[in-house]
Amino acid sequence: MIDNISKFLIERYSTDFATWLLGQPISLTTLNPTELNVEPIRADSVMFLQSNEIILHTEFQTVPDETMSFRMADYYLRLCRKFPNRQIQQVVIYLKPSSSDLVRQTRYQTRAMTHEFRVIRLWEEPLEVFLRTPGLLPYAVLSQAENKEEVLARVVSQLEQIADTREQSNLVAATSILAGLQLTPETIRRLMRSPAMRESTMYQYILDEGRAEGQLEGEARGLAQGLAKERELVLKQLTRKVGNLAPETRSRLDSLPIDRLEALGEALLDFETGADLDNWLN
Repeated sequence: MIDNISKFLIERYSTDFATWLLGQPISLTTLNPTELNVEPIRADSVMFLQSNEIILHTEFQTVPDETMSFRMADYYLRLCRKFPNRQIQQVVIYLKPSSSDLVRQTRYQTRAMTHEFRVIRLWEEPLEVFLRTPGLLPYAVLSQAENKEEVLARVVSQLEQIADTREQSNLVAATSILAGLQLTPETIRRLMRSPAMRESTMYQYILDEGRAEGQLEGEARGLAQGLAKERELVLKQLTRKVGNLAPETRSRLDSLPIDRLEALGEALLDFETGADLDNWLN
């Protein structure tokens, strides 16, 4: 579930993540892992975002992984093979405190090669980093700030200022789930009491006193399936409007982040020909 939430956030708020991880607010779009054409790709934890000049490869981890350094080197070589002219930035983001040396490992090394990548341990990151942009708010409780309840209260205050109810609901759900790595459900319930908080179905689910681990995993799958269905619906509507889509066009549509996909779902109502779609994409 945590992986799905993090993937959802970085896809929807890619500019916020680019500002944090790359130091510049560049617009990034999703790169489908299947484009690397090599197995295995761990779709549950891997996220690739791209611009014309850079590829950002992120991995969100709640626990240490002894295979991480090899995987980062492996993915780097795959990316270099497919996109030889792009700069590649790789970041492993550990969400939960750990004393394991693995969370400080930033290098894969053999006798013949050395590959380095970045590692971010959220519990060592300054709180202010996550209060600057909406897409990073759900991670604030996981920062180095000691008073987690106070941090969540500040996040709730900022969430209440978001006018778009759908965006607010999504961020509430993400905040509720990620806060569960540090705070009890009772504390989260007490601090997130506003009507807007209660309207989030995922928030209600995460705070259900009778929830079970299997139920939480099912909710995460439901979220991922819902996003996939939304993409499928837009593609079907486009086909009815403008006819069959060229492979190149379909590839571009598959890489659209969720916010652009939602915008397309509204814009296509006015489309009459394939040229209208091309103009919108360009």
